[in-house]
Amino acid sequence: MEFGKVPTPQLAQVDFTLPADSALTQQTLNAAKTKQHLKVHVGCASWAQKVWKGNLYPPKTKDADFLTEYAKQFNMIELNTTHYRMYDAATITKWKEKAAVNPDFKFCPKFNQLISHVKRLKGADEITTAFYEAMLAFEDKLGPMFLQLNENFAPKSFPELKAYLQSLPRDVQVCVELRHKDWFAQHTYRNEAFGLMHSLGMGAVITDTAGRRDVIHMEVPAPYLFIRFVGNALHPTDYVRIDHWVQRIKSWHEQGLQNLYFGMHQSDELASPVLCQYLIDQLNNSLNLNIAAPRLLSQNTLF
Repeated sequence: MEFGKVPTPQLAQVDFTLPADSALTQQTLNAAKTKQHLKVHVGCASWAQKVWKGNLYPPKTKDADFLTEYAKQFNMIELNTTHYRMYDAATITKWKEKAAVNPDFKFCPKFNQLISHVKRLKGADEITTAFYEAMLAFEDKLGPMFLQLNENFAPKSFPELKAYLQSLPRDVQVCVELRHKDWFAQHTYRNEAFGLMHSLGMGAVITDTAGRRDVIHMEVPAPYLFIRFVGNALHPTDYVRIDHWVQRIKSWHEQGLQNLYFGMHQSDELASPVLCQYLIDQLNNSLNLNIAAPRLLSQNTLF
């Protein structure tokens, strides 16, 4: 993910402190307060990483078996490929079957770009119906779907956002990712957008990337959350940032957070399973969880 990318020499100058919780976050979590264990899903953005052969996947893994091997290691995939291509239900069913090795596995598809970037949510009923019909073939493997809006999708388009979100079925979890700077710079726009998600029971995407600290909005409009973390090839700041997130996630769970989906992005995909392993270990230790971490065959072959 290139969004918010910062040259490595400048990383030490970035303030990676997480902002304070918003009033909406406190309201949402307090209303959902429960004593149940936090359900956590951690994964990457693609299973088709040939560079993982010999360290995460067995050395002789065939391309056709990558998804099955991936599902043995992670319990989630941030499915970005659905953004660029419309898949039919038959293909989705095959993916579901390949991931059957992990009963807890979830696919988290990104809305197709025809909906979000081409039609910009207007006149998108037909393509949205086709998208939903295909994604529902995941059945119990379907996690929250996420709607990423273009960086130029500004608050002036709030009426279109409101009409579109209100038109979506309520029986599938949806998280929304805003990127235009004005959504975060002006409280009126911010409150309208996240208040809308809250009223509809929809979640938000928080994207943690070095060059756009404003999109770390810390708004939790529903008791489930999608975090997209953009790392920098295991730069020391990656670990510091993960430590910060673990403490905030612990606080949110104590307040009422029920489900967390954490998608890992790295400039070098060899680093993704390593940082996922670190994240899961820290969550298990801090929150008394038992999330299965990726089992690296050899860390020496990664770098």
